[in-house]
Amino acid sequence: MDRDDRDDPFDNIFNEIERMMNEMTGGPGDRTGFTTETHVDVFDEGDTIRLVADLPGVEKDAIELKCDGEVLTISAASDRREYDERVRLPARVDEHSARASFNNGVLEVTFERVEDSAAIDVE
Repeated sequence: MDRDDRDDPFDNIFNEIERMMNEMTGGPGDRTGFTTETHVDVFDEGDTIRLVADLPGVEKDAIELKCDGEVLTISAASDRREYDERVRLPARVDEHSARASFNNGVLEVTFERVEDSAAIDVE
């Protein structure tokens, strides 16, 4: 006896789940990038803030970093995907103190912390 696919009550559900998973993970035919979040760890080390981001397949020259003292933006591209992450820093930093290194797909950025507020002398 042949199976009649029209009688499978789960067929539509499984097709929809597969479609949604392909959208989220950049499955077959999806070349839009920005499909999964970049793994970024942020470490507050007292006087410094350090970020470590995984950027597999990216060349060093394809990385662009911007910081306004509160948010670090990481933009990069590889043949397979694009990265565009905005990471809110746990403390205000001196964006001009930034030091960045990139080795084997791992980006590391360090900043010097800035005092949150300054005392104001009243004359």
